[in-house]
Amino acid sequence: MKNIVLAITGASGAPFGVRVLEELLKTAAVHLIISSNTFPIIAEETGLDWTGDTEHKLRQQFGADTLYYYDDKNMEAPIASGSFKTDGMLIVPCSMKTLAGIANGYANNLIERAADVTLKEGRHLLLAPREMPFSAIHLENMLKLSRLGVTIAPPVAAFYHHPENLDGMIDFITGKILDNFGIGHTMFKRWGGKP
Repeated sequence: MKNIVLAITGASGAPFGVRVLEELLKTAAVHLIISSNTFPIIAEETGLDWTGDTEHKLRQQFGADTLYYYDDKNMEAPIASGSFKTDGMLIVPCSMKTLAGIANGYANNLIERAADVTLKEGRHLLLAPREMPFSAIHLENMLKLSRLGVTIAPPVAAFYHHPENLDGMIDFITGKILDNFGIGHTMFKRWGGKP
């Protein structure tokens, strides 16, 4: 079983983070961090209220014993240390503030620290930046991280798999993110293949 860190930050696109979490929990232990300003966005975009006793609510919703939740201010969490072994980290969606913090080694909260640890330990890091259009600063930060080996995976829609609704589009993007981490799924019809 893989040991993966997932962060959901304060950019529109919370349904992508929630869907990635659902899929990861099928095959991995997930160490989840949600930035404090993201809870209202999750509620607005998905109808899920995870405020209050967040870990209890998450365990109740997902029924997973392999889900571990950390407050983004908890700099003593295991995932803040390189000696805690993981198979990598995903930030879905990734705000431009979080991306800038990671690109510049700022590590102001647990999300940025866990990403910093992922980089320094040479582990797989994927960011799904959610902004449009990108400014030159955004692009420079992404290029800097890409040159360090970070996967930059903006949630860009595709239509060759003929999505029937919004869930089909979310599943496609989630599937592409899982592909990048080598996690098997059947979330969309591949080009030239069967569902």
